[in-house]
Amino acid sequence: MTHSQSVVVYGATGHTGRFVVAELRRRGFTAILSGRNAEALAQQVRQAATPLEARPASVDDPAALDRALAGAAAVINCAGPFATTATPLVEAALRAGIPYLDVAAEIEANAATLAGFAAAETPVIPAMAFYGGLGDLLVTAALGDWTSADEVHVAYGLSSWHPTPGTRAAGQVSHERRAGRRVRFAGGALQYHDDAVTQQDWSFPEPLGRRPVVAEFSMADIVTVPSHLPVPEVRTYMTLEAARDLADQSTPAPAAVDDLGRSDQTFVVDVLVTSGGEQRRATARGQDIYAITAPLVVEALDRVLSGRVRASGVASAGAMFDAPDFLRSLEPYLTVTLPS
Repeated sequence: MTHSQSVVVYGATGHTGRFVVAELRRRGFTAILSGRNAEALAQQVRQAATPLEARPASVDDPAALDRALAGAAAVINCAGPFATTATPLVEAALRAGIPYLDVAAEIEANAATLAGFAAAETPVIPAMAFYGGLGDLLVTAALGDWTSADEVHVAYGLSSWHPTPGTRAAGQVSHERRAGRRVRFAGGALQYHDDAVTQQDWSFPEPLGRRPVVAEFSMADIVTVPSHLPVPEVRTYMTLEAARDLADQSTPAPAAVDDLGRSDQTFVVDVLVTSGGEQRRATARGQDIYAITAPLVVEALDRVLSGRVRASGVASAGAMFDAPDFLRSLEPYLTVTLPS
């Protein structure tokens, strides 16, 4: 593959989008900046140390999207709320005949992409991010030679959660779409409910150890995992401290503490799968839930463009890629422990 290939990053001026642009350039791709705010794109071009191209386009203007994607090898959508941006950008990518990847954590948006583009032949990969993609890869790797599981548990051990404005906006859209209800994956289907929030303890690997978590703190894994694995129960959990950070409107956005622009927030994603009374575990550790999305989605892009895939059309990360190999390729960004 020629790494000078051009890749459009839609939402390039956002917090995650900037990490993705930097990672593309680090790996030799040519990043084309796109999004809805022409002035913000122009400012990012002016501030860049090396030349960049900007192609503004609104998602409600198909012709502008077509111009933005012209000549590109692929498009990565980093612009939420994905309930608004995903479908128009997937449609534009399919018109252009190029792969589409996004970093959506919105449960309903991911479900709509997987269901709505089932007939696509061009690669379409939603949720190729910390939420949805990483958990799906860990679950798939943990299953190994198992073809199914009775239950899947994904516990997020975040030291803290400083949400971006985009995270807050997407969360508000999801809240409105659900009319304030909560959602879980049980009995083989998404279930909307009004049950009270509950807490329990989760035993993370050391040094995190036993921590209180919010049970059924549902993330995109409840869509990505069952999209390709026969499992009737997928449950996700969030450390209580991080859930409180997210709920507190005064919690500031993440602040950079190193040369890569990462915040000091650390994470452990702990996956437990059960089948017939047996258990298998897979764990990933790293720094900054937003920054880690960049190597995740760019590695996925590289594999798609070089043909290192296991599926065609629309698919989640676990179905599209060799999960153990993919996860191990992310060092030093991630420290991964998989079943032997």
